[in-house]
Amino acid sequence: MPSNETPPRIPSGISILIDESIKGSRQTSGSELRSLARVNAVTAYIRGLNPQLPRPVWLLEAGGVANSLGNGIVLPFLIIYLHEVRHFGLADSGAIVSTLGAVGLVATPLSGRLVDLVGARTTLMSSLGLLAVGYGGFPFIHHPWQAYGLAAIAGLGNGGFAPSHSSLLAALTSRAQRNAAYALQRATDNLGFGAGALIGGLIATTQVPSSFKLLFLLDAGTFLAFIVVLSFVPRGQGLSAAARSTGRYSAVIRDRAFILLLLVIATLVTAAYAQISTVLPPFAKEHARVSETGIGIVFFVNTVLIVLAQLPLAKALEGRRRMRALALSCAIFAATSVAVLVVGVWLDAGAAVVALCGVIVLFSIGECLHGAVQNPLVADLAPEHLLGRYMALRTISWQVGFMVGPVLGSFLLARSQTGLWLGAAVACLLAGVGALALERQIPDHASRTPGPERVPRKALRVEWRTLKMRLDDPLSTGAQPSPHQAPEASPAGEGRRPSA
Repeated sequence: MPSNETPPRIPSGISILIDESIKGSRQTSGSELRSLARVNAVTAYIRGLNPQLPRPVWLLEAGGVANSLGNGIVLPFLIIYLHEVRHFGLADSGAIVSTLGAVGLVATPLSGRLVDLVGARTTLMSSLGLLAVGYGGFPFIHHPWQAYGLAAIAGLGNGGFAPSHSSLLAALTSRAQRNAAYALQRATDNLGFGAGALIGGLIATTQVPSSFKLLFLLDAGTFLAFIVVLSFVPRGQGLSAAARSTGRYSAVIRDRAFILLLLVIATLVTAAYAQISTVLPPFAKEHARVSETGIGIVFFVNTVLIVLAQLPLAKALEGRRRMRALALSCAIFAATSVAVLVVGVWLDAGAAVVALCGVIVLFSIGECLHGAVQNPLVADLAPEHLLGRYMALRTISWQVGFMVGPVLGSFLLARSQTGLWLGAAVACLLAGVGALALERQIPDHASRTPGPERVPRKALRVEWRTLKMRLDDPLSTGAQPSPHQAPEASPAGEGRRPSA
């Protein structure tokens, strides 16, 4: 039977309300989508900081944390132990500590050769064994000659550690992974050393001499723990006997770009790292009346910043030119030197501590940029059969900088604080100019930090379009519906066509 019911009609007022509600829902939907996009972008960035490194690299980094923890426990308190617990003269105590550096300087090129001959892991395990014997024996000394002997043994271990550790890290990673791997190494090393210094400060006291024995035994234990961890780390890809036999330091020295890079690094270590590490504390105490606690706070800020910022800054450098990043770090170090001088001249006490914390934040950013460039660049420049030698010479550039820097800085500080810090700033700027000039000599495969290809900005533009809804098709998502068959009305203008 034909239906006499009329279809429901929507009053015009309600129709307007529905239309406005739909418009509001469209606007809300667009705003929510934008907020969701921002959240997704932040989440993707945080996930992108995960270095995605293979398991052996994580094991190596875990061992590195243990090693730096042990160094932090002992090194700040070594002279105190020798002088105030063992009652050696200050001259002897200082000379014993210097023996560590001197023997390490001599041993480093030999260890680089050893890395290329027998492998990085074997050399690293041997170095850790020497360090365990050297530092582990200090609680049992009674005469200076015994301390000199142990310092020589530990110095041999120090000389072998850095080249073998850096070489093994390079051997376990692809070129694309090295930027993140070395950034993680710097972050964990600073974390371990800072935590170790805190632990050592809580344990050691001259009123209880046996507390220093615990420090040295803990330090030796960290070296032995690292050896155990290394037993689960593969050796890395081995070289043929023919490849190992062709390695010579003469081939490394002929690499003009690498030698000039070492000159830039040594200049930065001398003018920036050594001055901040060794000369800033007495300068701040004498000229700005900063207490020992204030100095400790400044260096604590440095440690925290490196731990937090190293991986994000390394990530930010992906796909960018390395030498320009290195030049930027030089400029930051120069600005830091000038800022230290300003603080020493115009501020003192609490205000100086606050200002120096700001200065050290700037310095830490430069340090992270420099750290993100240095080791990955050296690893990319080095032929596989010369990697140990390249890393050894890179280590020597740091050793020389820390030998020359404190002596030169102390000499200048005694005569002119302005000359010291302005001279350091000029040296850093010259190093930056040298880095930019060196860019043309860096091979194409090493000139940029590996990373994703740069995408044009237009390709990243997103157009937001509101959805169009039809009242006669509530489930529509914007697609045009198929046309509806028009109803045939009765002559009276109401009713529907009867069904067949």
